[in-house]
Amino acid sequence: MIQSRNAIWFIVGLSLLSACKEKKAPERVPVVVEQVGVRDVEIFGEYVGKVRAQQFVEVRARVEGYLEKMLFEEGKKVERNQPLFIINPDIYRAKVEKAAAQLKKDEAQALKTERDVERLRPLYEQNAASQLDLDNAIAAYESAKANVAMSKADLAQAELELGYTTVRSPISGYISERYADIGALVGTGSKALLATVVASDTVLVDFSLTALDYLRSQQRNVRLGEQDTSRSWQPSVTVTLADNSVYPELGIVDFAEPQVDPATGTFGVRATLPNPDRKLLPGQFTKVKLLLDVREDAVVVPVKAVAIEKGGAHVYVMRRDSTAEKRLIEMGPEFGNYVVVERGLGPTELIVTEGYHKLTPGVRLVPVAGEALKPQQETGEEE
Repeated sequence: MIQSRNAIWFIVGLSLLSACKEKKAPERVPVVVEQVGVRDVEIFGEYVGKVRAQQFVEVRARVEGYLEKMLFEEGKKVERNQPLFIINPDIYRAKVEKAAAQLKKDEAQALKTERDVERLRPLYEQNAASQLDLDNAIAAYESAKANVAMSKADLAQAELELGYTTVRSPISGYISERYADIGALVGTGSKALLATVVASDTVLVDFSLTALDYLRSQQRNVRLGEQDTSRSWQPSVTVTLADNSVYPELGIVDFAEPQVDPATGTFGVRATLPNPDRKLLPGQFTKVKLLLDVREDAVVVPVKAVAIEKGGAHVYVMRRDSTAEKRLIEMGPEFGNYVVVERGLGPTELIVTEGYHKLTPGVRLVPVAGEALKPQQETGEEE
C-alpha cells in the first residue's frame, strides 16, 4: 500500500516538473517608442475675416450747381487736396463780389460815424452839444462796426462757397468712377455724391473671436488690442487669400471690442495689415489665422500615441525595466500631428507611438524601428 502511494506521488511530481519545463517565458511585445518632445508651441485660432480700407471717404458736392469739369482718371490714385471736379462758379463769384461791395459800404459808414463821435465829444465837453447828441453818435458808430463785422462774415462765407465749386480729394488714395456726369446738376442731399476715395495702402481686417478664446488669452495675460513689450511675441495675424495662398505681410491686432455680443457669443477684433501692392481689396473675405499664445518648453507627443477612452486620454510609457505603464494624461491644444500634454508626462520619458493597441500594463517591451513593426501589424502576427 505504501509503495503504491509513493508511486502516485512520484508520477505527480514528474507531471509538475514537466509542466514547469513547458511553461513559456514572459511575452515580449515589439513596439516603436519615442522620447517625449519639448518645444515652444504656437497656438493659433482660425476665423473668417473681412477686409476694409483704413480710410473710405465719399466725395460730395457742398454747393449746388452744374458740373463743368472732371480733373481725374477713374480708378487711379489721387493725392490729398487734388482738384477732382469743377462746379460752375459764376453765381458764387457774384456773391463774393456783392459781399465785398457791401463790406466796403459798411466800412465807409463806420468811418463816418467814428468821425461824428470825434467831432461831438469836444463839443459836449464845452457844453456846445447835448448828452443825447453824443449818445446817438456813439450808438451809430457801434452799429456801423457791427455791420462791418457782419459784412466780413458774409464775405468769408461767400468766398468759402466759391472755394467749394472746386471739389478736392479729402485724402490720398484710389478714386472710384464718377457718380455724376458732366453737365449734371449737383448739390446737397441725394445729388451730392460725386465719387469715393479709398486709402488701401494699409487695410483693416475684421473678424470675431469666441468668448472661450478670449478667456484662454486672458489666462496667459494676453490682452488683445494692447501691445506688451515684455513678451517676445505679439498677437499677429496671417491672412489666406481666395486661391489659398498665404499673404506675405503679417498683421497686428490693434483693437478688440470691450464686450461680447450676446446673440453670437463672440466679440469683434480688428487687425491692421500693410497692403503696398493692393493684393487685399476692401470688401474681400479671407481666412484669418491669429497667434493666440506661445507655450514655452511645452511637453508634446504625437497624436497617434494617444488613446482616448471613457476614463480619459492615456499613453503607454516604457519604464526603465522595459515594461509598459498605462499613464493617464491631460491633453492641451493640438498643432499639426502633435498635441501638448498639460499633465502626466515628463520631458525625458519614452512613450509607445506604434503598437500600443495590443499592450497591457506590465508587459515587457522590445523597442524596434517603425519600419520593422509595419509588416507585423499588417499581417496581424505576434511573437
